[in-house]
Amino acid sequence: MLTQPTSTETPWLDRIVIRYLVKADLPALEWNGEYRHFRRLYQDVYQNYSLGRAVMWVADLPGVELVGQLFIQLASSLPEANNSVVPREKAYIYGFRVKPAYRGFGLGTRMMQFVEDDLRYRGFPWVCLNVSQENSGARRLYERLGYHVVSAEPGRWAYIDDQGRRQDVHEPAWRMEKELGPRDGKPLAEDRRRLTDNRPVEDPGPAQPGLGRHELHDAPINSRQDS
Repeated sequence: MLTQPTSTETPWLDRIVIRYLVKADLPALEWNGEYRHFRRLYQDVYQNYSLGRAVMWVADLPGVELVGQLFIQLASSLPEANNSVVPREKAYIYGFRVKPAYRGFGLGTRMMQFVEDDLRYRGFPWVCLNVSQENSGARRLYERLGYHVVSAEPGRWAYIDDQGRRQDVHEPAWRMEKELGPRDGKPLAEDRRRLTDNRPVEDPGPAQPGLGRHELHDAPINSRQDS
C-alpha cells in the first residue's frame, strides 16, 4: 500500500496515467464507500458517456488505485447568466475530485491541463464549470489556470442515491469559464478515433461523431478539487 506522499517525496506523480474511464472503473469512483450515494449518478453519467454526450476521465496510479476523477458534458441545458443555455461550443467540467492524500502536488493542475488540451482537439473554444462558494482553494486553482467568475449560481440540484431516495442539494456556487486557445502541435497520443467518437474505449460499436443536446439534471455541478 502506498504511504501518504510528502512534499519532498512524490515518485508516484510520474506514474500517474490520465485516461478514459472504462466500465470496470465505476465501483472505484465511490472511493471505498465515501461516494457510494452517487452510485446511480455515476451510472447515468456513464450511459451518456456511452452515447457520446459526455466524457469521463480518471487519474490512475497503476497497481494502487484511482486517485482522481473528472467528467465533462459536451453539450448541456445548464443556464447561462442571461438564462440562455450553455451553447454547444462550450464544454462543462464537473465532478472533479482528487483524493486528499494526493492533493497539493500538482495533480489537479495536470488533470485540468490534460482535459483542456483534449477539448481544444475536439474543437471547443470555451469551457465552464461551477465551484462552491465555500471552496476558496478550488477557486484559486481555477483562477491560476485562467478561469474567471462570470456569475453566481444558486447551486440547487438533486440526485437519486444508492438506496433509491431523492437527495436535494443546495450549494451556492460561482460559475467560472475560460476561453481555450488553439492547440499547437500534434494530437494527443490517444487513438484519434477514440477522441472523436467520444465513447467509452471498450465499446466496439460504430462511431457516433455528433454532439447532441444533453440534459443531466442529477449531476453534481460544483467542483470540489482544492489542490
